[in-house]
Amino acid sequence: MPPIALDKTDRRILDRLQTDARTPNAELAREVHLSPSPCLRRVKRLEEEGVIRRYVSLLDPGAIGLPVSVFVQVTLEKQIETALAEFEREIAARPEVMECYLMTGDADYLLRVVAPDIDAFQRFLMDRLTRIRGVASIKSSFALKQVSYRTALPLTHIAE
Repeated sequence: MPPIALDKTDRRILDRLQTDARTPNAELAREVHLSPSPCLRRVKRLEEEGVIRRYVSLLDPGAIGLPVSVFVQVTLEKQIETALAEFEREIAARPEVMECYLMTGDADYLLRVVAPDIDAFQRFLMDRLTRIRGVASIKSSFALKQVSYRTALPLTHIAE
């Protein structure tokens, strides 16, 4: 998908909404120097064009009992379309898989998995991941500490 043309006002709107998506329209309009109606129209356009995909609440994993974060490299036996599609379908159905990327390099996929403890991760690994047809190898790395975590995309490339 080619990038959508955005101006400095769009950038200000997006910066603010990435920080707090619950900002009331009147407050957002004031911050980006628009009146409420044009501001709301811009937000709706950004939603319709797919720039704003959805609004979510970010939860603290530790506060809800999911302190274990594991990065998992998965290599498939064959990198053919049907094997890739089957793996992706199975992984998409697993709620503990927070992210999944098709990769270049040594592994075919990189996953980020959350779990309440090491035993729960082991059950996911043994009962789910190893049972997906076509999985050849799995390498797991446990995160010891989250040094940086962002959800807001950098918008510095959009002209001011």
